[in-house]
Amino acid sequence: MPQSHVLTLSCSDRPGIVASITTELAALGANIAESNQFWDRATDRFFMRIAFQAPDGLGKDQIERALKPAIERFEMRTALVSRERVPRIVIMVSKFDHAMLHLLYQIRVGWLRAEPIAIVSNHEDSRRTAELEGIPFHFWPVTKENKEEQEGRLLALVRETEADLVVLARYMQVLSNKLSSRLFGNVVNIHHSFLPSFKGAKPYHQAYDRGVKLIGATAHYVTPDLDEGPIIEQETERVTHAMSLEDFVATGRDIESRVLARAVKLHLESRVMLNGQKTVVFAD
Repeated sequence: MPQSHVLTLSCSDRPGIVASITTELAALGANIAESNQFWDRATDRFFMRIAFQAPDGLGKDQIERALKPAIERFEMRTALVSRERVPRIVIMVSKFDHAMLHLLYQIRVGWLRAEPIAIVSNHEDSRRTAELEGIPFHFWPVTKENKEEQEGRLLALVRETEADLVVLARYMQVLSNKLSSRLFGNVVNIHHSFLPSFKGAKPYHQAYDRGVKLIGATAHYVTPDLDEGPIIEQETERVTHAMSLEDFVATGRDIESRVLARAVKLHLESRVMLNGQKTVVFAD
């Protein structure tokens, strides 16, 4: 059976980039299933994502060797991912579990192709869910005194399980600058605001008090700058003066769940490419 792969690349824009890659893939007998590209005129960077099927028996090493001359010629940054392997994720959650439950549901019905290999929490609330789903649960309370130790345990867990992504599904602890830097590009967070205008606790209460007309959520990569990492996905919904505070909260939680699931899916399908402080997202 053909083997499915996804190649992503970025480099300075110049003629011949697409031809150099597609020619080599054709020579290997590969069949391109999907191709997306974007030229960022502001930075003169070229971005591309190619999904293709390679003949049976043609391994990743062989593909990389065939592409090496083109990669070196254009000084490309590349990543080649096999779609045969199911991506592995670590889900981190605190008390509010709506975003986590939505992720698990989308995995169960097959819309999100991922294997949750651990649920990590600073509270016991989600232990029962983990047991029902058959997912290892790690209860790691975080204090000022043990924060560095607990983050070390998380790094060890990521390495031991070969996790592809850490998902902060309303995990209400700020990751340290050190950890954020170590895992940059591999941690996705859901921020409970369309833009980080209402920071701190109870953002929907703040929005309600200010009489806003749109509420939403933002999924982004985690960086040392709190809630200011490169944005992957966003959504808003109109609200009115006639809605109660409880309506605001319920609407916000629904949006958070949807936005986080879409962001995780985009990342795991190699559809998100970093472009400085921004992202290039090749949605399907």
